[in-house]
Amino acid sequence: MNNNLPKEQSLTVLNIAAFIIIIAGIIFAKSIIAPFLMALFISIICAQPIFWLEKKKVPKGLSILIVLIGILSIFFGFGYLIGNAIASFTSNAPNYEADLKAISETFIQFLNSNGITVTKDQLPNLSDPSRILSYTVVAVNELVNMMGNTFLVFLTILFMLLELNSFSDKLRTVFNGPPESFGYLTKITDSIRRYLGIKTIFGILTSILLYIALSIIGLNYAILWALIAGLMSYIPNIGSIIAAIPALLFALLQLGMGGAVWTLLSFMAVNNILGNFIEPKIMGKGLSLSTLVVFLSLIFWGFVLGTVGMFLAVPLTISIKIALEQNEKTRWIAVLLGTPNDAKIHLEENDNKTHSAEQNTKSTG
Repeated sequence: MNNNLPKEQSLTVLNIAAFIIIIAGIIFAKSIIAPFLMALFISIICAQPIFWLEKKKVPKGLSILIVLIGILSIFFGFGYLIGNAIASFTSNAPNYEADLKAISETFIQFLNSNGITVTKDQLPNLSDPSRILSYTVVAVNELVNMMGNTFLVFLTILFMLLELNSFSDKLRTVFNGPPESFGYLTKITDSIRRYLGIKTIFGILTSILLYIALSIIGLNYAILWALIAGLMSYIPNIGSIIAAIPALLFALLQLGMGGAVWTLLSFMAVNNILGNFIEPKIMGKGLSLSTLVVFLSLIFWGFVLGTVGMFLAVPLTISIKIALEQNEKTRWIAVLLGTPNDAKIHLEENDNKTHSAEQNTKSTG
């Protein structure tokens, strides 16, 4: 009688149960875990300029201080611009109320004339201009709330950076392994640093190009729509859509159908040129994640960690994939997370191993 199958089934059930318990724990403690993960990934990005400054003979403490001041300046500068733009938009909202009310009434008449019976009570209060921002402001507010305790987050970053050089030594001491066995950690940090670095550069480019385009069109609060688009560029697949919706609605309100069309074309041009042509070439094949996995990871991490999870979906999935590649028993999961090319390479490696084993058998026989 074969007793291995029940043991394997029990182990599978146990692993699934452990996974569910861990995910439930993360969801329960996401108010603590999300800022910690954000601090961790910011520390990974900060490590590179700190190492560069140290090579230029700048003391470590001063290097950390310079980089942290730079990060704080960017954060508060971004918050100042976004806050001022939103405050100005809110104060001027009554000026657009009549136009928005007319547009909503026209929309309802259009639906009724096409056989879709709709009344004002059945739709949201479309005459409220503040609803134009509701699609995106929720995500921005959650990030602001998470970073609200700025001192705690940056204190965490500071301690992480101070412990940066000793982290690998601590791991080797705990797990008692040679330096080569922890090479995948370097691969994880390099992949995350590369991804977030490139995303940051292209987010800035997206904001600049959209600001220029929307200013030429004559759209009010161009800086607000451009900054939101740059921020949302960190969210793969749907970030650009989330950022475009409020800008399009406001363009329709302020400039009419023609202005909305030009706004749409501006978003499409910038996002397609940067996101679909230039960025993939620079990003290269370092991510090794399939498009489907990127989309599913966006949904999964968004469910687990909220908006922060959507921003960090790709780095988190990359880290898990690289870690899974280190164990033969879990490598098949990493293959599923990877691209079709990764699967072909894995098959070729297995075929080569099989062929070599057959050759060795023949030679010994």
